[in-house]
Amino acid sequence: MPRRSLAPVFLLLGSLALTAACSTGSPPADSAPSPDGPSRTRGNDTGSQADLTKLKGVNIVSDSSTDRSCPWATSYPDVPGAGAITAAMKKDVKVRLAGFLGEDVGGPPSCGGADGSQGPELNVSFSFLVSSGDVLGVRLTTVDRTSNADGTDTRAYWYDGAAKKYRPSFGLIADGSRDAFVSALKKRLEKREGVTPETVDAALNDQENRDAYLDDMAFTADGDLEVDFDRGTVGVPPAGRISVTLPKTTVTPWLSDFGSRAQKQTTDPDDKLDLGATHTPAPTVAAQPDPGEDTTDCSKAKCIALTFDDGPATPETGTLLKYLAQYKARATFFVVGQNVATHPDIVRAEVQSGHEVANHSWNHPVLTNLTSAQIRSQLQRTSAAIKAATGKEPTLFRPPYGAIDGKVRAATSLSPVLWDVDTLDWKFHDPAKVARTVISQAKPNDVVLIHDIHPASVAAVPEVLRTLTARGYHFVTVSHLRATL
Repeated sequence: MPRRSLAPVFLLLGSLALTAACSTGSPPADSAPSPDGPSRTRGNDTGSQADLTKLKGVNIVSDSSTDRSCPWATSYPDVPGAGAITAAMKKDVKVRLAGFLGEDVGGPPSCGGADGSQGPELNVSFSFLVSSGDVLGVRLTTVDRTSNADGTDTRAYWYDGAAKKYRPSFGLIADGSRDAFVSALKKRLEKREGVTPETVDAALNDQENRDAYLDDMAFTADGDLEVDFDRGTVGVPPAGRISVTLPKTTVTPWLSDFGSRAQKQTTDPDDKLDLGATHTPAPTVAAQPDPGEDTTDCSKAKCIALTFDDGPATPETGTLLKYLAQYKARATFFVVGQNVATHPDIVRAEVQSGHEVANHSWNHPVLTNLTSAQIRSQLQRTSAAIKAATGKEPTLFRPPYGAIDGKVRAATSLSPVLWDVDTLDWKFHDPAKVARTVISQAKPNDVVLIHDIHPASVAAVPEVLRTLTARGYHFVTVSHLRATL
């Protein structure tokens, strides 16, 4: 397993400061500048348009591996009252992961079947489009680097709170207006470079398959409707991903009842989201007592740095904070930006409880597969979300899967942190096994990798704290460990 890097990295920050857009109607950080240009989503760097303060009780369903030879990470939201949309996303994510791992055909894991030019990788991330009134919109962005196209697929999922039903994107258009809507799309597409009548007809003439091709539609802040097409669907692959925008005045007469409400909640959102949830949202995570200044000298005492990746998660992170407080143990949380934007209160509680919060990218990609600009965006947007939640800029980052090279180091001034002990808790969801791994393998001054998105991993922490405390260990943050060695 990779070893940690204890030496700080002093490199100049690049330009291109991209931050996550969290206000209603704001474009994602990678939006195309023109209306009918490349698709708004590029690579696996997604943003958020909705006002996330309206989301109460949301749970981010995340999973990932730490296997650098077969890296995968999936994430989607579970919003109270919107079980049908959650079920649709869960089903699609499950199918994609099974296909990537080769589980859909049986036999040993194939990790995409064959290595892509940059190595295999599957990443499924999310962004909220609308969370207002009785309308919820979520976009999942999938990057599969073993794909024959560009590996990027986007899909918008809609939930109609009034009807309590999941709606695909084409559900924004009234049944009787769909032919007129498709004709307008064809007209906008006909003069686009790389688009031919044959490719458009193949995608849009078959009424039974339209849902599959028209699967990413969302409104702008002005009420226009943007339709995104994956590479190779309505154009030849070299043309890339294609986006078409239909003006509000054109598209409004064609909208279904739900489409009209989705448009209104995008342009003029209500003060709250009400999907008729039958259960009470989880309470805000409370901060635990700060143990105060840490005077431990790790050059003399036995220290261990527990680190927790991929959160924050609810209720797991809140439970973990209580366990750590019982032993006055400090830890370092390597948080994922899209989760920070959804749960800033939990990140604040981590800092207020005396812990360290560090950067783990926006949505857990293999950073070495990205361009320098994408790496900067991944890290800078996450740092901005952490600062917005806590008032403090992080100084450390952990590259997902431990994948780091000179390009990644040059893209940030954050200091990288790897690990000494990998619990493999993503593979073995067994509290006793996780605890045994830490207790048997950890040595003084080691950095231990655990994930606070897994209930079994959090359940293992009390035994780790109890046993190692009895053996004379002190639990410190990574920064404190570095500073005192």
